Amino acid sequence: MADDTDDSSDASDAGPDGGHVRSGPEASDSLRYSQEVTSPEDEPERAGRSLATTSHDVIRQWAEARDAVPATVDGTEHDGHLGVLRLDFGGDSDRLRHVEWDEWFATFDERRLNFIYQEDHTDGSPSTFFRLDNPEREDG
Repeated sequence: MADDTDDSSDASDAGPDGGHVRSGPEASDSLRYSQEVTSPEDEPERAGRSLATTSHDVIRQWAEARDAVPATVDGTEHDGHLGVLRLDFGGDSDRLRHVEWDEWFATFDERRLNFIYQEDHTDGSPSTFFRLDNPEREDG
């Protein structure tokens, strides 16, 4: 029974789409050419490879490995909802306001975003590159 409990918690950490990328009419070229990652166990095909996921677990682990925390750009909120989503790598901007992961992921999922990122640069050093992509909107 413990295995069943572990499986269900893993599934919830994957997000509502099981970590699979969300598609739409305005999907970016970056999304199309990225390797899909659905769990923390997935490995990039090569260093420097663009990766894409909706997995909460993958995103959180990637961010925490780089000492990043979930944030929003202060002043972009509207109707009680978070505005522009970001990750704060420490001192990036005084306009970033830290938020809880639950609130960040709720907004991420409501907006049907994809997380496009890089695990390492081509030289193997850790990368902090990421972008949020909305396949339903041309401007992401």
